[in-house]
Amino acid sequence: MDESNRTIDPSCTDEPPLAIDNILQLDIFGIILYSVLTFMAAMSMLVFLEECIYIYKKVPSNKKSVIIWVNGAAPVIGTMSCLGMWIPRATMFTDMTSACYFAIVVFKFLILMLEEVGGDEAFLRRAGKHKLRISTGPCCCCCPCLPHVAITRRSLFLLKLGSFQFAILKIVFTILSIVLWKNGNFDLADLEITGAAIWINPFVGILTIIALWPVAIMFMHLRITLRSLKIIPKYAMYQLVLVLSQLQSAIINILAMNGTIACVPPYSSQSRGYLMSQQLLILEMFIITLVTRLLYRRLYDPLPEEDLDNNENNKMVPENA
Repeated sequence: MDESNRTIDPSCTDEPPLAIDNILQLDIFGIILYSVLTFMAAMSMLVFLEECIYIYKKVPSNKKSVIIWVNGAAPVIGTMSCLGMWIPRATMFTDMTSACYFAIVVFKFLILMLEEVGGDEAFLRRAGKHKLRISTGPCCCCCPCLPHVAITRRSLFLLKLGSFQFAILKIVFTILSIVLWKNGNFDLADLEITGAAIWINPFVGILTIIALWPVAIMFMHLRITLRSLKIIPKYAMYQLVLVLSQLQSAIINILAMNGTIACVPPYSSQSRGYLMSQQLLILEMFIITLVTRLLYRRLYDPLPEEDLDNNENNKMVPENA
């Protein structure tokens, strides 16, 4: 058939449906699906609130804030995805809220590892005679020839700064994106060189990689020390939230913009891609919330000094090496 004779449903080029239109077009399967996913999102938030109460009662004051921030990643992303599922036209704002929250979590996870050791002073006192190996992902995993860096106040400050910049700049670029969107200059589907999205998104991606690098460096040097505190599965959950909320969503959105995901009225291809991504995230974040609760619900006793020193001696690189 000639391409010019094909008719395209107007819904395939329209904006996402209004919330009320979205509700009215649901069939029995849709009602059940939306109800189950909403229940999962609500349960995720309730589990998180219960965990916050436990943390305030049982956890030392220096760890309360960072543990709550890290614990909240999955339930916050799941809740925002649920709002975006019910209100399709709010998807950009819910996604940006989730991304801003996780940008803060990246920094908070770095602080969490330091607090588990005993804080900055304890880390410097115990590890001051060793060096950090910086040839690790996501920036320099293919550069084993990079020199080792001495553990000093300056190097620790640079590690913190590397993650903290993302927490600040991500919020700044989010606000800028909203302002440009309101002015008609920002559109995620606009990949032209004159569009704002084609410049902002890659730059934010670079900032993300830079922010993940210090966390990976610190984890590689403390994973033996903090093994008894289940730091490896905690780091795995943190990485899983990153992959699912960022990489998975990006892949689905790219497929939608290329038309691989079919248009199903009242959803265009791109809107349907967002919907699929949100529904997957709700389920995934619900499971991660339950696993995270098991990992962080424990007695927070100080780490034994002799174990810490022995583990660090096995893992750290001597300064004179």
